Amino acid sequence: MPSRPTLRYALLAALVLTLAALGFVAHSVASTANAVAAKTLCSDVFLSRRTPQAVIEQDLRPDNPLAPLQRFSVETASASVSLLGLWTRRAIHRPGLSCTLLNGVTEAALRAQPLPEPAPPPQPETPLPPSNIDGILQMAFEEPGGAHALRTRAVVVMRDGQFIAERYAPGFHRDMPLLSWSMAKSITNALLALRTANGALDIRRPAAVPEWASASDPRHAITPEQLLRMSSGLAFRETRTALPADALNMLFRQPDAGAYAADMPLEAAPGTQWQYSSGTTNILSRLLRDTFHGDLQAYWNFPRQALFDPIGARHMMLEVDPSGTFVGSSFAYATARDWARLGQLFLDDGMVQGRRLLPEGWTRFATTPAPAAPHGSYGAHVWLNRGSENERQWPLLPDDTYSFQGYEGQLVIIVPTYHLVMVRMGLTRTGATWDPNRYLPSILAALE
Repeated sequence: MPSRPTLRYALLAALVLTLAALGFVAHSVASTANAVAAKTLCSDVFLSRRTPQAVIEQDLRPDNPLAPLQRFSVETASASVSLLGLWTRRAIHRPGLSCTLLNGVTEAALRAQPLPEPAPPPQPETPLPPSNIDGILQMAFEEPGGAHALRTRAVVVMRDGQFIAERYAPGFHRDMPLLSWSMAKSITNALLALRTANGALDIRRPAAVPEWASASDPRHAITPEQLLRMSSGLAFRETRTALPADALNMLFRQPDAGAYAADMPLEAAPGTQWQYSSGTTNILSRLLRDTFHGDLQAYWNFPRQALFDPIGARHMMLEVDPSGTFVGSSFAYATARDWARLGQLFLDDGMVQGRRLLPEGWTRFATTPAPAAPHGSYGAHVWLNRGSENERQWPLLPDDTYSFQGYEGQLVIIVPTYHLVMVRMGLTRTGATWDPNRYLPSILAALE
Protein backbone atom coordinates (compact mmCIF):
# COMPACT_ATOMS: atom_id res chain seq x y z
CA MET A 1 0.00 0.00 0.00
CA PRO A 2 1.49 3.41 -0.94
CA SER A 3 2.46 5.79 1.85
CA ARG A 4 0.30 8.85 2.51
CA PRO A 5 2.83 11.31 0.99
CA THR A 6 3.11 9.15 -2.12
CA LEU A 7 -0.69 8.92 -2.41
CA ARG A 8 -0.99 12.66 -1.85
CA TYR A 9 1.50 13.39 -4.64
CA ALA A 10 -0.28 10.97 -6.95
CA LEU A 11 -3.64 12.64 -6.29
CA LEU A 12 -2.09 16.07 -6.75
CA ALA A 13 -0.50 14.98 -10.03
CA ALA A 14 -3.84 13.57 -11.20
CA LEU A 15 -5.56 16.85 -10.27
CA VAL A 16 -2.96 18.90 -12.14
CA LEU A 17 -3.29 16.71 -15.22
CA THR A 18 -7.09 16.93 -15.07
CA LEU A 19 -7.01 20.71 -14.77
CA ALA A 20 -4.49 20.91 -17.61
CA ALA A 21 -6.73 18.75 -19.79
CA LEU A 22 -9.77 20.86 -18.93
CA GLY A 23 -7.77 24.00 -19.68
CA PHE A 24 -6.71 22.61 -23.04
CA VAL A 25 -10.30 21.75 -23.92
CA ALA A 26 -11.52 25.17 -22.76
CA HIS A 27 -8.84 26.87 -24.83
CA SER A 28 -9.65 24.74 -27.88
CA VAL A 29 -13.40 25.32 -27.65
CA ALA A 30 -13.15 29.05 -26.97
CA SER A 31 -10.49 29.66 -29.60
CA THR A 32 -12.44 27.77 -32.25
CA ALA A 33 -15.74 29.44 -31.37
CA ASN A 34 -14.13 32.87 -31.55
CA ALA A 35 -12.50 32.02 -34.87
CA VAL A 36 -15.83 30.93 -36.37
CA ALA A 37 -17.41 34.18 -35.21
CA ALA A 38 -14.53 36.39 -36.37
CA LYS A 39 -14.46 34.82 -39.82
CA THR A 40 -18.25 35.10 -40.18
CA LEU A 41 -18.30 38.69 -38.98
CA CYS A 42 -15.49 39.73 -41.31
CA SER A 43 -16.89 38.11 -44.46
CA ASP A 44 -20.49 39.10 -43.86
CA VAL A 45 -19.58 42.74 -43.19
CA PHE A 46 -16.95 43.33 -45.89
CA LEU A 47 -18.21 40.97 -48.61
CA SER A 48 -21.96 40.61 -48.04
CA ARG A 49 -22.16 44.28 -46.97
CA ARG A 50 -24.33 43.56 -43.95
CA THR A 51 -24.10 45.74 -40.86
CA PRO A 52 -22.07 44.41 -37.93
CA GLN A 53 -25.15 44.65 -35.71
CA ALA A 54 -27.21 42.55 -38.13
CA VAL A 55 -24.53 39.85 -38.35
CA ILE A 56 -24.09 39.73 -34.58
CA GLU A 57 -27.81 39.62 -33.77
CA GLN A 58 -28.96 37.38 -36.64
CA ASP A 59 -25.99 35.01 -37.06
CA LEU A 60 -23.67 35.01 -34.06
CA ARG A 61 -25.98 35.24 -31.04
CA PRO A 62 -28.76 32.72 -31.91
CA ASP A 63 -28.16 29.14 -30.68
CA ASN A 64 -24.79 30.21 -29.23
CA PRO A 65 -24.38 29.67 -25.46
CA LEU A 66 -21.05 31.54 -25.50
CA ALA A 67 -22.49 34.68 -27.13
CA PRO A 68 -23.21 36.55 -23.85
CA LEU A 69 -19.51 36.26 -23.00
CA GLN A 70 -18.12 37.08 -26.43
CA ARG A 71 -16.95 40.53 -27.46
CA PHE A 72 -17.27 41.47 -31.13
CA SER A 73 -15.26 44.16 -32.90
CA VAL A 74 -15.11 45.40 -36.50
CA GLU A 75 -12.17 47.56 -37.56
CA THR A 76 -11.29 49.22 -40.87
CA ALA A 77 -10.46 45.98 -42.69
CA SER A 78 -10.76 43.27 -40.06
CA ALA A 79 -12.97 41.73 -37.40
CA SER A 80 -12.08 40.17 -34.07
CA VAL A 81 -13.89 38.20 -31.37
CA SER A 82 -12.81 37.34 -27.81
CA LEU A 83 -14.31 35.49 -24.87
CA LEU A 84 -14.16 37.55 -21.67
CA GLY A 85 -11.23 39.33 -23.28
CA LEU A 86 -9.34 36.06 -23.82
CA TRP A 87 -8.56 33.82 -26.78
CA THR A 88 -9.00 36.66 -29.28
CA ARG A 89 -9.26 35.56 -32.89
CA ARG A 90 -9.04 37.90 -35.84
CA ALA A 91 -9.80 37.78 -39.56
CA ILE A 92 -8.59 40.37 -42.06
CA HIS A 93 -10.17 41.51 -45.30
CA ARG A 94 -8.24 41.89 -48.56
CA PRO A 95 -9.73 43.05 -51.89
CA GLY A 96 -10.36 40.14 -54.25
CA LEU A 97 -9.76 37.54 -51.52
CA SER A 98 -12.37 38.50 -48.90
CA CYS A 99 -11.48 37.39 -45.36
CA THR A 100 -8.74 35.18 -43.93
CA LEU A 101 -8.17 34.11 -40.33
CA LEU A 102 -4.79 34.85 -38.76
CA ASN A 103 -3.89 31.22 -38.12
CA GLY A 104 -0.18 30.93 -37.39
CA VAL A 105 0.66 33.95 -39.54
CA THR A 106 0.92 37.69 -38.98
CA GLU A 107 -1.31 40.27 -40.56
CA ALA A 108 1.76 41.90 -42.12
CA ALA A 109 2.70 38.63 -43.84
CA LEU A 110 -0.77 38.23 -45.32
CA ARG A 111 -0.99 41.81 -46.48
CA ALA A 112 2.41 41.41 -48.17
CA GLN A 113 0.98 38.73 -50.49
CA PRO A 114 0.08 39.92 -54.00
CA LEU A 115 -3.60 40.48 -54.72
CA PRO A 116 -5.65 39.08 -57.60
CA GLU A 117 -6.45 41.30 -60.54
CA PRO A 118 -9.33 43.61 -59.59
CA ALA A 119 -12.69 42.56 -61.00
CA PRO A 120 -15.17 45.13 -62.32
CA PRO A 121 -18.02 45.74 -59.87
CA PRO A 122 -21.00 43.51 -60.70
CA GLN A 123 -24.06 45.17 -62.17
CA PRO A 124 -27.28 44.96 -60.12
CA GLU A 125 -29.55 42.08 -61.11
CA THR A 126 -32.88 42.83 -62.79
CA PRO A 127 -36.00 42.01 -60.72
CA LEU A 128 -38.30 39.27 -61.97
CA PRO A 129 -41.97 39.72 -62.91
CA PRO A 130 -44.63 37.99 -60.75
CA SER A 131 -44.84 34.21 -61.08
CA ASN A 132 -47.55 31.61 -60.42
CA ILE A 133 -45.25 29.93 -57.89
CA ASP A 134 -44.64 33.04 -55.77
CA GLY A 135 -47.12 31.75 -53.18
CA ILE A 136 -45.21 28.48 -52.82
CA LEU A 137 -41.97 30.38 -52.36
CA GLN A 138 -43.62 32.45 -49.66
CA MET A 139 -44.52 29.21 -47.84
CA ALA A 140 -40.85 28.22 -47.99
CA PHE A 141 -40.06 31.16 -45.66
CA GLU A 142 -42.65 30.30 -43.02
CA GLU A 143 -41.39 29.25 -39.61
CA PRO A 144 -42.89 26.06 -38.16
CA GLY A 145 -42.78 27.32 -34.58
CA GLY A 146 -41.11 25.62 -31.67
CA ALA A 147 -37.58 25.99 -30.40
CA HIS A 148 -35.76 25.70 -33.72
CA ALA A 149 -35.93 28.30 -36.48
CA LEU A 150 -35.43 27.63 -40.21
CA ARG A 151 -34.26 31.17 -41.07
CA THR A 152 -34.64 30.89 -44.83
CA ARG A 153 -32.91 33.84 -46.51
CA ALA A 154 -33.20 33.23 -50.24
CA VAL A 155 -35.02 30.91 -52.64
CA VAL A 156 -34.51 31.05 -56.42
CA VAL A 157 -36.03 28.87 -59.14
CA MET A 158 -34.62 28.51 -62.67
CA ARG A 159 -36.36 26.61 -65.49
CA ASP A 160 -34.91 25.94 -68.95
CA GLY A 161 -32.02 28.25 -68.13
CA GLN A 162 -34.24 31.21 -67.17
CA PHE A 163 -34.99 32.63 -63.74
CA ILE A 164 -38.72 32.30 -63.12
CA ALA A 165 -39.17 33.11 -59.42
CA GLU A 166 -37.28 34.26 -56.33
CA ARG A 167 -37.89 35.48 -52.82
CA TYR A 168 -35.70 36.94 -50.09
CA ALA A 169 -36.04 37.44 -46.35
CA PRO A 170 -36.08 41.00 -44.97
CA GLY A 171 -32.55 42.39 -44.94
CA PHE A 172 -31.38 40.11 -47.78
CA HIS A 173 -31.56 40.65 -51.55
CA ARG A 174 -30.66 39.23 -54.95
CA ASP A 175 -27.28 41.03 -55.07
CA MET A 176 -26.08 39.84 -51.64
CA PRO A 177 -23.49 37.02 -51.64
CA LEU A 178 -24.02 34.52 -48.82
CA LEU A 179 -21.85 31.80 -47.30
CA SER A 180 -21.96 28.43 -49.03
CA TRP A 181 -20.33 26.13 -46.52
CA SER A 182 -19.96 22.77 -48.30
CA MET A 183 -21.66 23.89 -51.51
CA ALA A 184 -18.19 25.27 -52.22
CA LYS A 185 -17.21 21.70 -53.07
CA SER A 186 -19.17 22.00 -56.33
CA ILE A 187 -16.96 24.95 -57.31
CA THR A 188 -13.86 22.88 -56.60
CA ASN A 189 -15.37 20.13 -58.75
CA ALA A 190 -15.83 22.53 -61.67
CA LEU A 191 -12.35 24.06 -61.33
CA LEU A 192 -10.78 20.60 -61.39
CA ALA A 193 -12.84 19.81 -64.50
CA LEU A 194 -11.41 22.90 -66.19
CA ARG A 195 -7.83 21.95 -65.34
CA THR A 196 -8.51 18.40 -66.46
CA ALA A 197 -9.83 19.69 -69.79
CA ASN A 198 -6.65 21.64 -70.52
CA GLY A 199 -4.37 18.74 -69.55
CA ALA A 200 -2.97 20.29 -66.37
CA LEU A 201 -4.37 17.49 -64.21
CA ASP A 202 -5.16 13.79 -64.61
CA ILE A 203 -7.72 12.76 -62.02
CA ARG A 204 -7.06 9.02 -62.51
CA ARG A 205 -3.33 9.08 -61.81
CA PRO A 206 -1.95 9.10 -58.24
CA ALA A 207 -2.29 12.56 -56.74
CA ALA A 208 0.96 14.53 -56.60
CA VAL A 209 0.76 15.19 -52.86
CA PRO A 210 4.18 15.90 -51.27
CA GLU A 211 3.29 14.07 -48.05
CA TRP A 212 2.63 10.91 -50.06
CA ALA A 213 5.52 11.19 -52.52
CA SER A 214 7.29 8.00 -51.45
CA ALA A 215 6.16 4.92 -53.35
CA SER A 216 6.30 3.04 -50.06
CA ASP A 217 3.68 5.33 -48.51
CA PRO A 218 0.29 3.56 -48.60
CA ARG A 219 -1.34 6.90 -49.48
CA HIS A 220 0.81 7.21 -52.61
CA ALA A 221 -1.83 5.45 -54.74
CA ILE A 222 -4.72 7.79 -53.86
CA THR A 223 -6.09 9.50 -56.98
CA PRO A 224 -7.92 12.83 -57.34
CA GLU A 225 -10.96 10.86 -58.48
CA GLN A 226 -11.00 8.94 -55.19
CA LEU A 227 -10.73 12.25 -53.35
CA LEU A 228 -13.63 13.63 -55.39
CA ARG A 229 -15.70 10.55 -54.52
CA MET A 230 -14.88 10.80 -50.80
CA SER A 231 -13.26 7.36 -51.00
CA SER A 232 -9.62 8.15 -50.25
CA GLY A 233 -9.43 5.97 -47.12
CA LEU A 234 -7.91 8.83 -45.11
CA ALA A 235 -8.82 8.96 -41.40
CA PHE A 236 -10.46 12.42 -41.42
CA ARG A 237 -13.27 13.10 -38.94
CA GLU A 238 -15.85 15.55 -40.28
CA THR A 239 -18.03 15.69 -37.14
CA ARG A 240 -18.68 19.09 -35.55
CA THR A 241 -20.17 17.72 -32.35
CA ALA A 242 -17.46 15.45 -30.95
CA LEU A 243 -13.69 15.33 -30.57
CA PRO A 244 -11.54 15.01 -32.56
CA ALA A 245 -13.31 17.49 -34.85
CA ASP A 246 -10.88 17.53 -37.76
CA ALA A 247 -13.06 19.77 -39.94
CA LEU A 248 -13.28 22.53 -37.33
CA ASN A 249 -9.58 22.29 -36.54
CA MET A 250 -8.68 22.41 -40.24
CA LEU A 251 -10.93 25.36 -41.10
CA PHE A 252 -10.42 27.57 -38.06
CA ARG A 253 -7.07 26.75 -36.47
CA GLN A 254 -4.66 25.68 -39.21
CA PRO A 255 -2.53 27.86 -41.52
CA ASP A 256 -2.71 25.32 -44.38
CA ALA A 257 -5.95 23.34 -44.69
CA GLY A 258 -4.68 21.08 -47.47
CA ALA A 259 -1.49 20.17 -45.63
CA TYR A 260 -3.40 19.41 -42.44
CA ALA A 261 -5.72 17.01 -44.31
CA ALA A 262 -2.88 15.42 -46.29
CA ASP A 263 -1.12 14.50 -43.01
CA MET A 264 -3.98 12.18 -42.04
CA PRO A 265 -3.10 8.48 -41.92
CA LEU A 266 -4.77 5.87 -44.07
CA GLU A 267 -7.44 3.78 -42.35
CA ALA A 268 -8.82 1.90 -45.38
CA ALA A 269 -7.54 0.93 -48.81
CA PRO A 270 -8.23 3.76 -51.31
CA GLY A 271 -11.54 3.31 -53.09
CA THR A 272 -12.98 0.78 -50.63
CA GLN A 273 -14.59 3.00 -47.98
CA TRP A 274 -16.82 6.07 -48.34
CA GLN A 275 -16.50 8.78 -45.72
CA TYR A 276 -17.59 12.38 -46.17
CA SER A 277 -14.54 14.58 -45.70
CA SER A 278 -13.97 18.28 -46.23
CA GLY A 279 -10.30 17.50 -45.83
CA THR A 280 -10.16 15.66 -49.13
CA THR A 281 -11.57 18.74 -50.89
CA ASN A 282 -8.83 20.95 -49.52
CA ILE A 283 -6.22 18.44 -50.67
CA LEU A 284 -7.77 18.84 -54.13
CA SER A 285 -7.64 22.64 -53.75
CA ARG A 286 -3.92 22.42 -53.06
CA LEU A 287 -3.46 20.08 -56.05
CA LEU A 288 -5.24 22.68 -58.16
CA ARG A 289 -2.89 25.37 -56.88
CA ASP A 290 0.15 23.23 -57.70
CA THR A 291 -0.89 23.07 -61.37
CA PHE A 292 -0.01 26.80 -61.54
CA HIS A 293 3.62 26.06 -60.53
CA GLY A 294 3.99 28.84 -57.97
CA ASP A 295 2.16 31.58 -59.88
CA LEU A 296 -0.10 32.63 -57.03
CA GLN A 297 -1.84 35.43 -58.90
CA ALA A 298 -2.68 33.16 -61.84
CA TYR A 299 -4.16 30.66 -59.38
CA TRP A 300 -6.19 33.33 -57.60
CA ASN A 301 -7.44 34.80 -60.89
CA PHE A 302 -8.38 31.41 -62.33
CA PRO A 303 -11.83 30.85 -60.74
CA ARG A 304 -13.16 34.24 -61.82
CA GLN A 305 -11.65 34.21 -65.29
CA ALA A 306 -12.32 30.57 -66.16
CA LEU A 307 -15.60 29.88 -64.35
CA PHE A 308 -17.39 32.69 -62.55
CA ASP A 309 -17.34 35.29 -65.35
CA PRO A 310 -18.23 32.85 -68.17
CA ILE A 311 -21.39 31.66 -66.35
CA GLY A 312 -22.29 35.19 -65.20
CA ALA A 313 -21.69 34.51 -61.49
CA ARG A 314 -20.22 37.95 -60.86
CA HIS A 315 -20.67 37.89 -57.06
CA MET A 316 -19.13 34.43 -56.59
CA MET A 317 -15.86 34.26 -54.64
CA LEU A 318 -13.66 31.62 -53.03
CA GLU A 319 -11.76 32.61 -49.91
CA VAL A 320 -8.23 31.47 -49.07
CA ASP A 321 -6.46 30.09 -46.00
CA PRO A 322 -3.31 31.82 -44.66
CA SER A 323 -1.12 29.76 -47.00
CA GLY A 324 -2.97 31.25 -49.98
CA THR A 325 -4.88 28.12 -51.00
CA PHE A 326 -8.61 28.33 -51.68
CA VAL A 327 -10.66 26.78 -48.88
CA GLY A 328 -12.53 24.85 -51.55
CA SER A 329 -14.42 22.75 -49.04
CA SER A 330 -16.33 25.48 -47.27
CA PHE A 331 -15.53 29.16 -47.82
CA ALA A 332 -17.34 30.40 -50.92
CA TYR A 333 -19.70 33.35 -51.10
CA ALA A 334 -22.23 33.88 -53.89
CA THR A 335 -25.76 35.09 -54.47
CA ALA A 336 -28.61 32.62 -54.80
CA ARG A 337 -28.80 33.47 -58.51
CA ASP A 338 -25.08 32.73 -58.91
CA TRP A 339 -25.57 29.31 -57.33
CA ALA A 340 -28.43 28.66 -59.74
CA ARG A 341 -26.14 29.54 -62.66
CA LEU A 342 -23.57 27.01 -61.45
CA GLY A 343 -26.32 24.39 -61.13
CA GLN A 344 -27.46 25.20 -64.66
CA LEU A 345 -23.91 24.68 -65.93
CA PHE A 346 -24.00 21.12 -64.60
CA LEU A 347 -27.53 20.59 -65.91
CA ASP A 348 -26.30 21.61 -69.38
CA ASP A 349 -23.30 19.24 -69.15
CA GLY A 350 -20.80 22.06 -68.98
CA MET A 351 -22.20 24.20 -71.82
CA VAL A 352 -22.91 27.92 -71.44
CA GLN A 353 -24.35 30.06 -74.25
CA GLY A 354 -23.30 27.51 -76.86
CA ARG A 355 -19.74 27.31 -75.57
CA ARG A 356 -18.28 24.21 -73.94
CA LEU A 357 -16.81 25.10 -70.56
CA LEU A 358 -16.49 21.76 -68.74
CA PRO A 359 -15.35 18.58 -70.50
CA GLU A 360 -18.06 16.73 -72.38
CA GLY A 361 -19.59 14.09 -70.11
CA TRP A 362 -18.32 15.71 -66.91
CA THR A 363 -21.82 15.91 -65.41
CA ARG A 364 -22.30 12.19 -66.09
CA PHE A 365 -18.99 11.56 -64.33
CA ALA A 366 -19.95 13.78 -61.37
CA THR A 367 -23.34 12.09 -60.97
CA THR A 368 -22.07 8.51 -61.28
CA PRO A 369 -22.34 6.97 -57.79
CA ALA A 370 -19.09 6.38 -55.93
CA PRO A 371 -18.71 2.57 -55.69
CA ALA A 372 -18.37 2.73 -51.90
CA ALA A 373 -21.15 5.28 -51.25
CA PRO A 374 -24.18 3.91 -49.37
CA HIS A 375 -27.22 3.42 -51.68
CA GLY A 376 -25.34 5.27 -54.43
CA SER A 377 -26.04 8.54 -52.62
CA TYR A 378 -22.84 10.36 -53.59
CA GLY A 379 -21.01 10.95 -56.84
CA ALA A 380 -17.97 13.19 -57.34
CA HIS A 381 -18.51 16.06 -54.88
CA VAL A 382 -22.24 15.87 -55.72
CA TRP A 383 -25.10 14.40 -53.66
CA LEU A 384 -27.40 11.99 -55.52
CA ASN A 385 -31.06 11.10 -54.96
CA ARG A 386 -30.48 7.41 -55.67
CA GLY A 387 -31.61 4.15 -54.14
CA SER A 388 -35.08 2.82 -53.39
CA GLU A 389 -37.86 5.19 -52.35
CA ASN A 390 -37.10 4.45 -48.70
CA GLU A 391 -33.40 5.12 -49.21
CA ARG A 392 -33.59 8.37 -51.17
CA GLN A 393 -33.06 11.65 -49.36
CA TRP A 394 -36.02 13.18 -51.18
CA PRO A 395 -38.42 10.36 -52.10
CA LEU A 396 -40.95 12.75 -53.69
CA LEU A 397 -38.39 13.97 -56.23
CA PRO A 398 -37.19 12.07 -59.34
CA ASP A 399 -34.24 9.74 -58.87
CA ASP A 400 -32.18 11.70 -61.40
CA THR A 401 -32.19 14.66 -58.98
CA TYR A 402 -28.78 15.68 -57.64
CA SER A 403 -27.63 18.51 -55.44
CA PHE A 404 -24.92 20.63 -53.90
CA GLN A 405 -25.40 20.84 -50.13
CA GLY A 406 -23.92 22.90 -47.32
CA TYR A 407 -24.15 23.24 -43.56
CA GLU A 408 -27.13 25.16 -42.16
CA GLY A 409 -29.38 24.20 -45.04
CA GLN A 410 -27.61 25.56 -48.13
CA LEU A 411 -28.98 23.76 -51.20
CA VAL A 412 -28.73 23.75 -54.97
CA ILE A 413 -31.17 21.12 -56.25
CA ILE A 414 -30.95 20.10 -59.90
CA VAL A 415 -33.87 18.15 -61.44
CA PRO A 416 -32.96 17.12 -65.01
CA THR A 417 -36.40 15.57 -65.65
CA TYR A 418 -37.95 19.04 -65.33
CA HIS A 419 -34.95 21.10 -66.58
CA LEU A 420 -35.11 22.88 -63.24
CA VAL A 421 -32.66 24.29 -60.68
CA MET A 422 -33.75 25.46 -57.24
CA VAL A 423 -31.56 27.25 -54.69
CA ARG A 424 -32.25 27.70 -51.00
CA MET A 425 -29.99 29.59 -48.59
CA GLY A 426 -30.50 30.10 -44.90
CA LEU A 427 -29.27 29.61 -41.35
CA THR A 428 -30.97 26.37 -40.27
CA ARG A 429 -29.05 24.83 -37.41
CA THR A 430 -29.15 21.55 -35.52
CA GLY A 431 -32.65 20.49 -34.54
CA ALA A 432 -34.41 21.84 -37.63
CA THR A 433 -34.49 20.84 -41.30
CA TRP A 434 -35.62 22.77 -44.36
CA ASP A 435 -37.19 19.96 -46.41
CA PRO A 436 -37.51 20.37 -50.22
CA ASN A 437 -40.11 17.59 -50.19
CA ARG A 438 -42.53 20.17 -48.74
CA TYR A 439 -42.15 22.69 -51.56
CA LEU A 440 -40.48 21.39 -54.71
CA PRO A 441 -43.18 18.84 -55.72
CA SER A 442 -45.77 21.66 -55.59
CA ILE A 443 -43.50 23.86 -57.71
CA LEU A 444 -43.05 21.09 -60.27
CA ALA A 445 -46.80 20.46 -60.38
CA ALA A 446 -47.50 24.17 -60.89
CA LEU A 447 -45.05 24.32 -63.79
CA GLU A 448 -46.51 21.36 -65.71
